[in-house]
Amino acid sequence: MDKWAELRTAYQVAKLGTVSAAAEALGFHRATVNRHIDVLEEEMGDRIFIRHSRGYTLTELGEDVLKVARQTEALIDDLAGRVQGRKAQIEGDIKLAILVPFAGMIMQPVAEFRRLNPHCRVHVTATETLARLEYGEAHVALRAGTRPEHPDYVVRKFMTVRFRLYAHDSYVQRYGLPMDINDLDGHYFVTPDIEAPKAPKAPFHPWIIQHVKQEQIALSSNNFHVGYEAVSAGLGIGVMSELEAAERKELHHVLPGEEVWEIAVWQVTHVDLHRTEKVQALLACIRDHLDVRVAQTVL
Repeated sequence: MDKWAELRTAYQVAKLGTVSAAAEALGFHRATVNRHIDVLEEEMGDRIFIRHSRGYTLTELGEDVLKVARQTEALIDDLAGRVQGRKAQIEGDIKLAILVPFAGMIMQPVAEFRRLNPHCRVHVTATETLARLEYGEAHVALRAGTRPEHPDYVVRKFMTVRFRLYAHDSYVQRYGLPMDINDLDGHYFVTPDIEAPKAPKAPFHPWIIQHVKQEQIALSSNNFHVGYEAVSAGLGIGVMSELEAAERKELHHVLPGEEVWEIAVWQVTHVDLHRTEKVQALLACIRDHLDVRVAQTVL
């Protein structure tokens, strides 16, 4: 296939949603954009777009074409950067997909990445599902739990996050701390919204279901940060990662040495983009910052 100009045009239509917007971005006439799409669809032997009053929507074939175009654009951008010797001036966009609890963990390395590469924009998506890297939804994803399995993904063990029960000093002053697992009566808890549809499963959920009564739940939320803030406000005892707890003051371990849960975190990139300068630069900043935080937590 030698229709790279047409592929680029179709990519702009898919990204921007209309022929007019794509024509303006490319500096083409609308007729040229329409002709490129017609030529590409003839080459493919099927429709790439469904035309409607609001613009253009990708067909299933169009999704595959878009995947190729996104990866091609990223690789060409990386090649151009290497040719021009812009190692200290990476440009364009980089997409990072994370789970909400990792937001606090990655902001400082993202800030360091931006300091080193001020011309590169970072887009962070907080999602419970694994971003489809093959469709360009993210350059780098940090996922927790079971190791992601995909033939085109580069998956590496990133770290193990330990979770414990914590209570704020203001809660302890009012209710004290339970002595052991049989001393939970009279205590209140901040819990994840375990019964919500599609709620992510965590290793501490069974413990909560077994030991926390409904009338003991002071607050529940489907958002980890809401739970963290509730624990820090003294609403109840709650589960928090050791890394997150280390950043917050006046927290006490609850049932120390007894209740500890571990969750594996995976670094996921697409095989075609893993070695690009942009992706490697972001990964280096995250790894360097993580090494420091883990060392501080151990100390």
